[in-house]
Amino acid sequence: MSRLWEKGLPLDARVLRYTAGEDHLLDARLVPYDVRGSIAHAEMLAATNLISDEDCTAICDGLKALEQSFENGDWHISLEDEDVHTALESRLTGNIGSAGGRLHLGRSRNDQVLTALRLYLRDTALDLAKRVTGLRASIADLANRQGDVEIPGYTHMQHAMPSSVDLWCGGFDEGFADAVAGLEAVHKRINKNPLGSAAGYGTPGLPLDRELTTAKLEFDTTQSPVTAAQLSRGKAESALLFEIALMMQDLSRMASDLLMFYTQEFAYISLAPEVTTGSSIMPQKRNPDVLELLRASSATTQACLDEALMITAKLPSGYHRDLQRLKAPVFRSIDLAVDSVDIMAYVLEGLAFLPDNISLDEGIFATAEAYRLVTEEGIPFREAYRKIAERYAK
Repeated sequence: MSRLWEKGLPLDARVLRYTAGEDHLLDARLVPYDVRGSIAHAEMLAATNLISDEDCTAICDGLKALEQSFENGDWHISLEDEDVHTALESRLTGNIGSAGGRLHLGRSRNDQVLTALRLYLRDTALDLAKRVTGLRASIADLANRQGDVEIPGYTHMQHAMPSSVDLWCGGFDEGFADAVAGLEAVHKRINKNPLGSAAGYGTPGLPLDRELTTAKLEFDTTQSPVTAAQLSRGKAESALLFEIALMMQDLSRMASDLLMFYTQEFAYISLAPEVTTGSSIMPQKRNPDVLELLRASSATTQACLDEALMITAKLPSGYHRDLQRLKAPVFRSIDLAVDSVDIMAYVLEGLAFLPDNISLDEGIFATAEAYRLVTEEGIPFREAYRKIAERYAK
C-alpha cells in the first residue's frame, strides 16, 4: 500500500499517527461520497479522451465493488491508509491493475476531499431538515392533543400573562421552521463543484470538462476561479454549524422548560416511563436525564462552530493542512444534532400536560384588566396601568 503522496521516502510512525489523526476513523462516512466523486471524475476523463473507455469501465465497476464490500464489512480504513482517498485508490489499483493508477489524473487530494465533503454535507443538510420537520410534527401532535390547556406565561421566572400549550408549542414550532429554512439555504452554499480545481490552481495543459462533473454530481454551479475552492473551505461547514447551533439553542430551551415543568414544585407534565432513568441510591427517583443532556447539547454545537471558525481564521489563501481539523467538529455537531432532534421528537410523543396541577395566579390577568379599562372606560393605557398596579402595590 502506498499513500497518494508517496515518494519512496521514509515516514516516521509518530508523524503518520499525528498527521493522519482521526481521519481513518472519521472518513468511514465519506466512502460512498468519494466513490461517487471518483466515478464522475473517471467518466469525465473518458469523455475528454484522457483515459480509455475500457479503463473508465474498470475504474467505475471497481469503485462500486469496493463500496459494496466496505458496506459488507470486508475492509476498513486503517491508519496506514491515512484516509478514505488512499484506502480506495490503493485497493482499486490492487484489484484492477494499472487502470486504477490513471484515476488521479487531473485532480488533487485537495479537491477530492472537498468534493466528497460537499456531497456529504449537501445530503446531511437536507436529512437534518427532514428530521426537524419530523420534530415539528411531534410538536403539532402535542398541540392538537392538549393545545387548549392553560399554562402561565413567564417573564423573569415569574407569572406574567396567560398562555397555553398551543402557544408554547407554536413558539418553538416557528423556531424550528426557521431551522428548516436555514438548513435549506445552507444547501445552496454547499452545492458548488470544486472538482478540477486540484490543489487550488487548476490542471494546466489538461482539457478537463468541469461542467460535465458538475452535471454528473448534480451541483448547482462550478466553483470558479479555481483559487476560490480552497479559500472557501470552512465556509460551508461553518454555515451549516451555525444553523445547527441556532436550532440546538431552541432545542435546549425547550428541554429547559420541560425540566422545570417536570419538577415536583411545578408538576405540569408527566413523561413516559421509558424516557426516564433511575438513581443508584434513591429508589423513588425517575430522572429526566435525556432532557438534561438535551439542555447541554447546545453548548457542544456552539463549541463546534467556534472551533471551525477559529481553524480557518487568518489562514493565508491556498491549501493548508490545518483544514483537516475541520472534520471532527463538523461531524461531531452533525451527529449530536441528528440524535438530539430525533430523541426530542420521541420524548414529546409520550409527554402529557397535567391541567389539574396547573394554576394561574390572579395577577397574571392584570394586563387584560388594564386593557378592559381602556376599551370600556376610554382612559389612556398608562392611567389604566397605574390603576391596576395599585392593587398589587402591597
